[in-house]
Amino acid sequence: MSLRIVFMGTPEFAVPTLSEIIGQGHEVVACYTRAPAPGGRGMATRQSPVHAMAEGFGIPVFTPESLRDPEVQEALASHEADIFVVVAYGMILPQAVLDMPPLGCINLHASDLPRWRGAAPIQRAVMAGDAETGVAVMKMEAGLDTGPVGMVEHVTIEPDMTAGELHDRLMILGADLMVRALAALSRDALDFTPQPEEGVSYAAKITNGDAEIAWTMPARRIHDQVRGLSPFPGAFFMADCGKGPERVKLLRTRVESETGSQAAPGTLLDDDGLVACAEGTVRLLQVQRSGKSAMPAAEMLRGARLEPGVLLVQA
Repeated sequence: MSLRIVFMGTPEFAVPTLSEIIGQGHEVVACYTRAPAPGGRGMATRQSPVHAMAEGFGIPVFTPESLRDPEVQEALASHEADIFVVVAYGMILPQAVLDMPPLGCINLHASDLPRWRGAAPIQRAVMAGDAETGVAVMKMEAGLDTGPVGMVEHVTIEPDMTAGELHDRLMILGADLMVRALAALSRDALDFTPQPEEGVSYAAKITNGDAEIAWTMPARRIHDQVRGLSPFPGAFFMADCGKGPERVKLLRTRVESETGSQAAPGTLLDDDGLVACAEGTVRLLQVQRSGKSAMPAAEMLRGARLEPGVLLVQA
């Protein structure tokens, strides 16, 4: 059965879900997304990826600053949707909105709930070294990602997988999961199970402090930090590349050893990017200097004349 849907989402992660919903024949009567904002090198005003796709399909787009405004709520109710589908919208839904559609509001969340509730579940799962995560369809309630779960898909996180690679995999799996959930819901065949009270963790928003590499950590933790923040915002270290200390993003590494190394943490040990950690060593594989494209680490080290023995310092 086709459903009347208000879709709420903003980034690229939400686009495949919107596309799949349209492709399955549901009627998307409106899209709510974040307002256009400056972005990119030229800081030109850009529509969100969901905004651009919705306009391409001729779907009315709304970009309110808040959903608490009574006039905004009145307009939202006027769509007479059966259900609101939310994917990385980036805005809080007040209780009046949660209660509005007859079938409620359902959210696609990129974790194996109740682990990693919150803003940055993909990055936090990788940074923590988790071996598995998931993507879940959850019925929304007032708490932060606390609602009951209707469907979930589990995903293995490979030891060298980056957050970007995991994002892309969950993005596609999540779109398929959502349309299956909507199909079941339209037949009154989707059961929602309360989340367990055990195993709750919170995926706090990524800060600049999360991105700075501390070579005084073990090699495995540094490797997980790097891949968990790749490609954005990118873990970083400081190095003198010829014009004084500058921030260098580290996008890929490899754990060479988890024990040993007598050198001070942060010491460059060879010409090919081997660096001493508090425990073990990591190999720098891909880096990015400010204003430049990503490149092999060994190439950057040669160009910057960073030789074995130099200390890659913290900011």
